[in-house]
Amino acid sequence: MTLAPLLALALHAAAPDPRLALLAAMEQEGARSMQRLRIAGYEAPFFLSYQLKDLRHEEVGGRFGAVVDDLTRHDRRVHADVRVGSYDLDSSSRDDVSMFLGPEGQTWSAPRDAPLDDDPQALRNALWLVTDEKYKEALSSYFKKKSKGVYRADDPDRAPSLTREPPQRHVDPVRPFDFDRARWRAEVRRLSGLFRGHPDVFDASVKVTGEKQVRWFTSSEGSALVTEETVYAVHVQAVARAVDGQLLENSRDFYARAEAALPPPDRLEREVRALVLELEALRTAPVVDPYTGPAILAPEATGVLFHEAVGHRLEGERQDDDKEGQTFKGQVGKAILPAFLSVLDDPTQQAEGEVALNGAYAYDDQGVPAQRTVLVEDGVLRTFLLSRRPVKPFTRSNGHGRSQGAMPPIARMGNLVLRSKKQVPMTELKRLLLEEARRQGKPYALVIQDITGGNTNTMSYGYQAFKGTPRLVYRVDVATGKQELVRGVELVGTPLSSVSRVLATGDEVRAFNGYCGAESGYVPVSTVAPAALVSEIELQRVARANERSPILPAPWSERPTASAEAR
Repeated sequence: MTLAPLLALALHAAAPDPRLALLAAMEQEGARSMQRLRIAGYEAPFFLSYQLKDLRHEEVGGRFGAVVDDLTRHDRRVHADVRVGSYDLDSSSRDDVSMFLGPEGQTWSAPRDAPLDDDPQALRNALWLVTDEKYKEALSSYFKKKSKGVYRADDPDRAPSLTREPPQRHVDPVRPFDFDRARWRAEVRRLSGLFRGHPDVFDASVKVTGEKQVRWFTSSEGSALVTEETVYAVHVQAVARAVDGQLLENSRDFYARAEAALPPPDRLEREVRALVLELEALRTAPVVDPYTGPAILAPEATGVLFHEAVGHRLEGERQDDDKEGQTFKGQVGKAILPAFLSVLDDPTQQAEGEVALNGAYAYDDQGVPAQRTVLVEDGVLRTFLLSRRPVKPFTRSNGHGRSQGAMPPIARMGNLVLRSKKQVPMTELKRLLLEEARRQGKPYALVIQDITGGNTNTMSYGYQAFKGTPRLVYRVDVATGKQELVRGVELVGTPLSSVSRVLATGDEVRAFNGYCGAESGYVPVSTVAPAALVSEIELQRVARANERSPILPAPWSERPTASAEAR
C-alpha cells in the first residue's frame, strides 16, 4: 500500500496538509499489519480497513431567556475491520452477545479513542492496538463459523462474505467550520425568552448546534479517502399539559450545511410563536377516539411512514439474519407497493429545492462511492440498500454502508425519496379524502401533519409493526368539510398493510431532515415525499398520565406584590 503520487507530493509541499500525514500513517500501519501480523499455524488477514473520525461539536442552549448549555467537544475515534478467510467466506459475524461481552477470555479492550494531536506515530500506536485485538477476534470468529460446517451441510444459496469493490482515492478540500458563539448566545436568550409570555408552556428550550466531521479511510485494497461534512441545527422544543392532564409536546428542527444557511432571526421568531399557538390550541382540543379509516398524510408524515415501514425493511443485512422478520426477502421482482409509486435512496442528492439534505454524502463508511439506488420501481421491488455484505442475487455494494463513530457499518438509508405517477393538487386530494370517507360510511376523516418521531420493529420476535407520534391531527367533518384540531392518538400499523393502501398523492414534495438510530448508531438522514391519501390508517389512544400542571404559576407570570415592591 503506497500513497498515490498526488498525495506524496502534497506531503512535501511548502505547507503540507496535516490530514495527509495522518492518512499516510494509516496506510503505513495497515501495510505493516498485512505483511507481518499473523500467528504461526493460523491464517493471516486477507482484508484490513481503517476509519478515523474527527468530530467537533459546538452547542449553545437556553431556557426562558437564559443560557443553560455552552459546550465545546472534540474527539477522535478509530475503527478497524480485520478479516481472515476469503471474500467467499470470512470471519465477519453479527454475534450480538460477543459485541457486548467481548471475546471469550479477553480481559482488556483496546481503546477506540485516537489522539487529538496530529501525531502520526501516536495514531499508528492506537491503530496497532485495535488491529491486534481485531485480528484475534477475527480468528476466533472464523473458526467458530467453520466449525458449524461439521454439523450443517453447506448452503448452496449462501451469499459470499464480502463484496469486491474497486479502490477509491479522494481528498476533500478543507471545509470552514464557523460558529458565532456570541451571536447564538444572544439568539438563544431572545428566542427562549419568548416563552415567558405563555405560562401554560411550563418547559421550553432552544438549542443551536454545529458539527464538523472529518473522516479518514484506508484499506488493504488501496483505498485512501479524506472527507469532510458539516451540519448545523436549531432545535426548539416546548411542553405543556392539556386541561385533562395529558402531556403535550411540540417542536421545530432546522438543519443546514453552513451556519449562514440557518433560518434568519425573524423566521425563527415566527416559528416559535407558531409552535406556542399550536400548543395552546392543543390544550383545549378534544380527544379523538381510536380511529381506522381514510386520512391524508402531509409530506413530512408520508416520509416518516415510508422510512419506518419500508426503508428499514430494505436494509440489506436484515434479509439474511434469522433474527429479523425478513419482510421483503425473496420479493425481488414482485410488486410490494401500488404500481404508481417508486422508492429510491439517493445520497448523491445534495438538496431538494432550497432545503439541504442531511442524508447526502460522497462515500459511505466502507469507502464505496454513494450511489442513487432505485429500490422500488412502479411498485416492484428491484434491490435492497447494500453495504459490502452481499445479499443474493446482488454481488456489489451500492454505497450504503454507514455508521456512527467507531461502530461497524451496515446498510442504512441516506436520502429516501418517494415518487408518484398519480399526483393531484391538494384541493383534489381533500375532495378524494371526503369521497373515500363517505364510501366507507365514516362521519369524519383525518389530516395528519408532521410526525415528530417514529420507531419500528423489524425483528422476528414480536409483531412486525411501526408507530409514530403525529404533531398535529385534524378531524374533517364529511358533511361540512370543516377541520377541527384533535389530540390524544398515535399512528400504528403493520408495514405492508399501511403502504399498500395509498390511493393517490399530492403534487408538491417536501423534505424532512433528521437522524436515524439503528444497530450502527445514529446517522443523518432525509426523506423527500409528497402528501399521500391512504384508504385506511389506524390510530390508537396514547398512554395518558393525568398529572397536575405545576401548582404555582411561573414566577414571571405574576406581578410583584406591593410589599415586594416596597422592599
